[in-house]
Amino acid sequence: MTNKYRDFENYIKEQPDQNGYFGQYGGAYLPPQLVPAFQEITTAYQTIAHSAEFISELRRIRREFQGRPTPVYHCQRLSNKLGLMQIYLKREDLNHTGAHKLNHCMGEGLLAKYMGKKKLIAETGAGQHGVALATAAAFFGLECDIYMGEVDIAKQAPNVTRMKMLGARVVPVTTGLKTLKEAVDAAFQAYLEEYEDAIYCIGSVVGPHPFPMMVRDFQMVVGIEAREQFLEMTGNFPDAICACVGGGSNSIGMFLPFIADPVEIYGVEPLGRGPAVGDHAASMTYGKKGILHGFDSYLLQDEQGQPLPVYSVASGLDYPSVGPEHALLHDLGRVQYVTATDDEAMEAFFLLCRYEGIIPAIESSHALAHAIRLAREGKPGSILVNLSGRGDKDIDYVMEHYGYGEKFLG
Repeated sequence: MTNKYRDFENYIKEQPDQNGYFGQYGGAYLPPQLVPAFQEITTAYQTIAHSAEFISELRRIRREFQGRPTPVYHCQRLSNKLGLMQIYLKREDLNHTGAHKLNHCMGEGLLAKYMGKKKLIAETGAGQHGVALATAAAFFGLECDIYMGEVDIAKQAPNVTRMKMLGARVVPVTTGLKTLKEAVDAAFQAYLEEYEDAIYCIGSVVGPHPFPMMVRDFQMVVGIEAREQFLEMTGNFPDAICACVGGGSNSIGMFLPFIADPVEIYGVEPLGRGPAVGDHAASMTYGKKGILHGFDSYLLQDEQGQPLPVYSVASGLDYPSVGPEHALLHDLGRVQYVTATDDEAMEAFFLLCRYEGIIPAIESSHALAHAIRLAREGKPGSILVNLSGRGDKDIDYVMEHYGYGEKFLG
C-alpha cells in the first residue's frame, strides 16, 4: 500500500471533530432556539450509535425489511460493447423503496422513536428521500411531513403518489425556483416551529452537525457490503469506484469503506446544459467556500454570498452546495470530482436499459456516464458504480423529453 492510501487508515475515526467540522467545512450555524434541539439529536445519536440493542435492531430492519445486502452485478454485455473495462454495479436500486435513501431514513426513524418524537419532517427533490422517510414513518408509527418544490412535484409524480399512499403529507413549495433548495428552506422553517415534537430528517450528508456525520454512518453500509462482495467476486479491488454527487449521501457511503484501499475514487456532479450560471449544479467544480442551510462547504454563490440558481435533469442533484465531507476529500485530493452533462447521463440511462435490462435513476446515470467515459478510453480494468436508485420515478419525464432514446442509441 502506498503512502497515498496509508494516510487514510484512521480517517473515519478522525472525521469529523467534536464540533462537526471536516477540516474547515461543516459545523452547525443555527438560530439560537434550535441549538438545544440539535444538541439533543447529537447526544441521542452518540448514545445509541454505540448501543448493541440499537445496532442489532437496525441490522434486523436492514435484513428483514429492506432486503439487504443488495448485490453487486457485472454488466457483461455493456462492458463488452464499450471496450475492455469491466463495469460492475452496486444495486442500491434493489433496496426497498428503490434507492439508497432508506438506509439512513430507517436509522433516523429509529432515532426519533428513541427520542420520543411524534413526527418526521423532511425535504425531498427527486422524491426518493421523501418516499423512504414516509416508509420509515409508517414502519415506526410516526406522522410525516414532506416538503417538495412544485417543479419537482410535476417531474416526480409517481413518487408523490407513493408518499401520499404511505400516509405522508406532501407540502408544495412555491417560492424561488420551486426545487430542492427551496424545499430545504421550507422544511427548516417548519422544524423551527415544531422541534419539540418532531425531528428534521435531513435527506443527505448536508445541514448542521450531526447530520453529515449521522447520515454518512448509516450510508456506509453500501460501501462496506460492496467492498466485501467485490473482493469475493473477483479476488481484487476494483481499479476505480464511482458515484453521483448532489448533496452526496450515496457517494460518501460508497467511498469511505474504500478510502484506505488502492482504488481511484470519482464523484460525478451534474453539469446539466453546460457551465453557464443556472445551467448546472456542479458545486464542487464551480463553487467556492460558503454557508448554506446551517453548514459550511463549497457553494455556488454570487458576489454577495447568496446561492445561485441551479439546474439538473436529475431532481435529486439540483442543489447549490455539497456535503462538507466531500469538500474535505476534494481538498485532500483523495476523491476526484468530475462532471457529466444531461445528455451524457441520458445516454448512460438508455444504454443500461437496452444492454442490461436495468432502468436506472437519472441521478445514478450520471455516475454510470463517467464509467462509460472511462471504458471508452480502451484501457483494461474494472470500475464499480453505485447504482443508487431505480428509474421508475423518471419514466414519465423521460418519455416526454427523450422518448425511447433514439437520439442516444442510433
